[in-house]
Amino acid sequence: MRVSLFGYGQTTKALAKEFKNVVFYDDKCLKPFKDDDGYLVKPSSEFHPDYSDLEIVSPGIPPHNELIKKAKNLTSEYDYFANTKPLKVWISGTNGKTTTTQMMQYLLKDKGSLSGGNIGTPLANLNKDAKVWILETSSFTIHYTNKAQPNIYILLPLSPDHLSWHGDMQAYIKAKLKPICTMKEGEVAIIPEVYKDIKTDAYLITYKDEDDLASRFEIDTGKVKFKGAFLMDALLAMAVDKILFDKIDYKKINSFELDPHRQEELKDAKGRLWVNDTKATNLDATIVAVKRYKDSFIHLILGGDDKGVDLNELFIYLKDKNLKVYAIGSNKDKLINLAQKYNIDSLKCKDLEDAVKQIDIYLKKDEVALLSPSAASLDEFNSYAQRGDLFKEFVRNIKV
Repeated sequence: MRVSLFGYGQTTKALAKEFKNVVFYDDKCLKPFKDDDGYLVKPSSEFHPDYSDLEIVSPGIPPHNELIKKAKNLTSEYDYFANTKPLKVWISGTNGKTTTTQMMQYLLKDKGSLSGGNIGTPLANLNKDAKVWILETSSFTIHYTNKAQPNIYILLPLSPDHLSWHGDMQAYIKAKLKPICTMKEGEVAIIPEVYKDIKTDAYLITYKDEDDLASRFEIDTGKVKFKGAFLMDALLAMAVDKILFDKIDYKKINSFELDPHRQEELKDAKGRLWVNDTKATNLDATIVAVKRYKDSFIHLILGGDDKGVDLNELFIYLKDKNLKVYAIGSNKDKLINLAQKYNIDSLKCKDLEDAVKQIDIYLKKDEVALLSPSAASLDEFNSYAQRGDLFKEFVRNIKV
């Protein structure tokens, strides 16, 4: 069988080991070459469907790409491993997929689970004899998946994201709901209540918010240490533990340590609270962070590459809150205009370091300085992590 792998990245490199006759096609390749493992990599323009029996796509490649348009035998990584033995839990949504996946793996590891998908380990590198696969699953992957389906599907709340890839919000929502439509009787889907009317043979559990979710699974949120966005993540991980093993383990979930860059709290030399939420790259993530600290005055740093997303919804939410916006990044002028439109106190800053310096002047002991940009970082930084690390460095440099 002649196999074409679209995209030369982590997912497809792992898949290559499954086949004898493989060729990679990648938009960034300018002329054919053989990599260190002996695989042939060609420019995308050289792909011809008549010389390919199977095409597996790297999920980041959008539907309008010429490779996708030419393909006649297109499938996804998930479809290729659809018939493997492990029970499969898929976790999707706009924000919180990674943390929910990590928490669930932490709870179920001693039961023989493995985690993968978007979280970093391609399916090809997971043990096919594991008891459970916990897979962080993107809307990109779901779009190309037509055969595989989860045994348990966890959907976190949805807000505008990846709209340029999908086309519009409706297409994005449709992709996220797609697995539910093919799930069978005996399988379980936990989804926001707004989608309760979807047709499915699966057992559907819907939730309005954290309190509703906790009530449905008889979880005492007072015994869970996580708050804000992380409470939802923890509750969903605990819900799956209860579905599979009829167990609620407060001690174990409370011993889970969060990754940096999501509502990561630190104190400066003056004992004031600063929060690194650089991973908040869309408006919903920022709204969740502001909700967590709403009882204090918030000095909110916004800005970066918002990829053209309409931010009015964010500012409608912020307009009645006790806060000031500090605008940075390539969309700072847009942010200042929106702040003025909704009568929100704001300041245009030169860059992130300048924003920290400005906040340092005004920040009081009972207030919060929050970096929750609601935008990607690549306009001024190498990654959201670099943005967060620099933020923490600037805070550490504050003198008494």
